[in-house]
Amino acid sequence: MTLTIADIKNAKIKDRTYKLTDAHGLFLQVSPAGTKSWRFRYRHGGKERLLSFGRYPQIGLAAARVARDDARDLLLEGKDPVLEKRRERQRKLDAAEATFRRVADEWLSDHAPLWSLSNATRVRNRFERDLYPVFGSTPIGMIESSDILRALRSIEARGSIETAKRVRGYVRSVFRKAKGEQLVTVAMIMEIDELRDALKPARRGRRQPALTTIPELLDLQQCVDRAKSSIAIKLASRLLALTAVRIGVLRAAPWTEFEGIDWAKPDACCEKAIWRIPAERMKLELEDKFNPGFGHDVPLSSQAVDVLRAIRVVTGTSPYLFPNAKSWREPMTDAAVSCMYKRMANGRFKNRMVPHGWRSAFSTIMNERAAELERDGDRVMIDMILAHVPEGVSASEWAYNRARYLKPRRALMQVWADLITASLREPMTLLARRSTG
Repeated sequence: MTLTIADIKNAKIKDRTYKLTDAHGLFLQVSPAGTKSWRFRYRHGGKERLLSFGRYPQIGLAAARVARDDARDLLLEGKDPVLEKRRERQRKLDAAEATFRRVADEWLSDHAPLWSLSNATRVRNRFERDLYPVFGSTPIGMIESSDILRALRSIEARGSIETAKRVRGYVRSVFRKAKGEQLVTVAMIMEIDELRDALKPARRGRRQPALTTIPELLDLQQCVDRAKSSIAIKLASRLLALTAVRIGVLRAAPWTEFEGIDWAKPDACCEKAIWRIPAERMKLELEDKFNPGFGHDVPLSSQAVDVLRAIRVVTGTSPYLFPNAKSWREPMTDAAVSCMYKRMANGRFKNRMVPHGWRSAFSTIMNERAAELERDGDRVMIDMILAHVPEGVSASEWAYNRARYLKPRRALMQVWADLITASLREPMTLLARRSTG
């Protein structure tokens, strides 16, 4: 017979410990002091084991039976309930010690080597300023989405709308790490995703100034060639124009990202020259930055290869194409090309053209060309060249499209290069001018 509540309540205290048996190995142990404790007897690995569930009445009969059934399920899976109980206790201890700060610091340490020093410092400062004071000392498993939203609202309150969106991405990445360590559930990550809709919309920024006709762009570049800036900055401007990448990507470009160029043979054909930019250096949602599928391939025109060969002569011993003037171990500053545009030609291009303007120029001119020639398919290629990833596109689909449309993208890049370099001096002649000037 199985135990009843009455049996348990009427159990007498005796001179020695005895037990009241329920079923399937569960029994209530009654000590001479009157303590009533639940025990489960079972066999595992050929040995008899004993598992404690706690004391009565804190653990009632129904709860004890549920605990016993759970233990029996573990046995059916080939697991030892005693060892599993110890593991669960250790997991709880680990979870209590796994504060948001600890997990976030580990995440930062893992990813900082992939970023520039300035970016790593900027991201860490956002944790220190905006997140740690709110829930840094809280075990990550106890943090609620409302806590995160409160921190993001504080960022928005000082007018930093875009920063709030980026910080949400950082928090999501930290929680993904915690999910991998079984410290949080996937439901929490889904709640963080939903916070995106609770944040304020970004204000539409002012359109950055850009020259959008070929004569204007040729005039600009001729002024660049005559400017008093360093040869590296001039060549950076030329390569920026030919590749239509973002200035932040260009200035920190390492030589290792360029393929298909035989540096030892200046006259060698480079029909397959390409610049492979990893996802972590692209402008993406933070969760996509570490997915190789979201990398960006830039097919290099013959003119772009010529510029690279010239740059190689100047900075080939540095890890970066465009090292900082103060240290070749650091990349060029964000403002180097921008400052040149503002100052050259007596300020004629100030507020008329910025480095990002080359992307606008490429989009405007090549889309107008596509319309005139009735080449509607070029519009998709233009967006791919600008690395505009459509919303909802997976990493595998983006990688597939990059590979599939490499040839037509290369053809468009060559057309663009021919348009914007007509009548310009060869890059190597700029080096010759530097050596004789």
